[in-house]
Amino acid sequence: MLFHLITIPLAVIYSNLLEWVIHKYILHGLGKKRKSFFSFHWHAHHNAAKKNNFYDHNYAWAKTGPALRERLGLYGLVLLHTPLVIDAPFFFVTITLCALYYYRTHKKMHMVPKWGRYFYPWHWDHHMGKDQDCNWGVTVQWVDKLMGTRKPVYMDYDIRDY
Repeated sequence: MLFHLITIPLAVIYSNLLEWVIHKYILHGLGKKRKSFFSFHWHAHHNAAKKNNFYDHNYAWAKTGPALRERLGLYGLVLLHTPLVIDAPFFFVTITLCALYYYRTHKKMHMVPKWGRYFYPWHWDHHMGKDQDCNWGVTVQWVDKLMGTRKPVYMDYDIRDY
């Protein structure tokens, strides 16, 4: 039982690292190629967020387009990890919950930009800064700090605006 309990924080750490790796190497690496399945991220999501001050209208119609592809990617990741159900069920449940948390949080960030900017400034920096090839963490920034890819964007805004 102790082993299973230890897998919970390990799954959270693993999920955060996986989020960073996928965002950097798949969504931006492969995603910049127009014919890639992942091109929605760079060509639709980044374009919408940059043009609309972090708001992405694609999440309003989450059953089609970029938001659907994001969800399909997350479903695929969960399916990829299903063999762990037998030997590490707590790990599997935790990474599944992390995937749900990622999607709901990412969607809310881009549907309610002031909320996203206030609670997840590193992701706002990723979209709104001049260099969109940094700040890869979406739900956490500790991986960016560890990897040296956290680059804050200093903007003039008053925290009381939130």
